Amino acid sequence: MCRWLAYTGSPVVLTAVLYTPVHSLIDQSLHAKLGAETTNGDGFGIGWYDERPTPGVFRSTEPAWNDANLREVASHVASPLFFAHVRAAIGSAVQQTNCHPFRHDRRLWMHNGFIDGYARVKRELAMAVDPALYPQIAGQTDSEILFYLALTFGLETDPVGAVARAVGLVEATGRAHGVAFPFQGTIATSDGASLWAFRYSSEGRTRSMFLTRDIPTLREMYPDREILHAASDDARMVVSEPIGDLPGAWLEVPESTVAVVSRGREELRPFTPTGANTR
Repeated sequence: MCRWLAYTGSPVVLTAVLYTPVHSLIDQSLHAKLGAETTNGDGFGIGWYDERPTPGVFRSTEPAWNDANLREVASHVASPLFFAHVRAAIGSAVQQTNCHPFRHDRRLWMHNGFIDGYARVKRELAMAVDPALYPQIAGQTDSEILFYLALTFGLETDPVGAVARAVGLVEATGRAHGVAFPFQGTIATSDGASLWAFRYSSEGRTRSMFLTRDIPTLREMYPDREILHAASDDARMVVSEPIGDLPGAWLEVPESTVAVVSRGREELRPFTPTGANTR
């Protein structure tokens, strides 16, 4: 599996989130505690929003803990909303096009998990992608196919509904091929203004996902922590596993839930896959 992090709030330099905290995402690339693997060294990626029309993306097949270019870029980029992902490959090649996050126009996407039985179902899933979008698929992963299925089903206008239809198609196709539990994963996607984070698996035993408590509450809990006074009230993070050393700072997102974070507010909603009309 992989580890990922999504931040939204006032602009911060990426280093402050990716490297500085105890058990940071970079530390998790070597020493993950809650993942299926301890080491996530099969590449990394960051994606960030700024004043430009589309988000920036930097991806590499190098291990995140050992990449001087990542540290250099992260120390110079400040962003109000960014993604970061460290990869543990399952079945697909270690190559740049397979690293997360994936990008389409203003949309970023990353995933921790898998489509079970992917070799048996990938042709049918690929055929369900909008023909106008299909040529943009550059890699081999089930995560990227899932992204383009969600785009096909309306991700840009109805993120929750589109992901529900994409996962629903994965489950229906997998079960038709005898796969008991076709989908496993946590997903983050954004349009640069809001963040949607999904936790769902067909088996009901999904990889971990956590959301920070609101900053005013954390300041009351830890009045002496300068970093909390520097953070904006609307700052939020969603992560695969907690970073930092503040007990009680993280809330585990329940199974079968989507967290919607926008302008300093978060809402947890039940998430259930639905039927998808394919071409």
